[in-house]
Amino acid sequence: LQTVRALLNNNSTVTVLRSGLHAIFNEKSLDVTKDLFQEKFRNPKKRQKNIQLKCLKNFISSLTSSTDIRDLLNRLSSDLQTFVIKPSKSKEAFKEQASDFMLKWNLLLSNVGKILTINRTDSFG
Repeated sequence: LQTVRALLNNNSTVTVLRSGLHAIFNEKSLDVTKDLFQEKFRNPKKRQKNIQLKCLKNFISSLTSSTDIRDLLNRLSSDLQTFVIKPSKSKEAFKEQASDFMLKWNLLLSNVGKILTINRTDSFG
């Protein structure tokens, strides 16, 4: 946690990280990941917008050199409330939506990490 705080307080590190993350979206490096997310939801009744990408974009937009880690976590918590918890109609639906979100969130972050590692090593500060 102390390491993250130190990184968030370093303006140049945050600027490079944001730049790398924005480049991933601009270069459409995540298109393969988006396609994987939509595979399961070809059925119109189960079509789901890619909430993981929305959450990541919201997270990135909240990322500034003066951002406290608690603010970032609160933003993510708010998005989870909006996109996963509130839309759940039952306990079973919540469990399904939450596990689906976590699986795809982990896949997304793994792919973002790989892309940054391969193409944007400067984004790691």
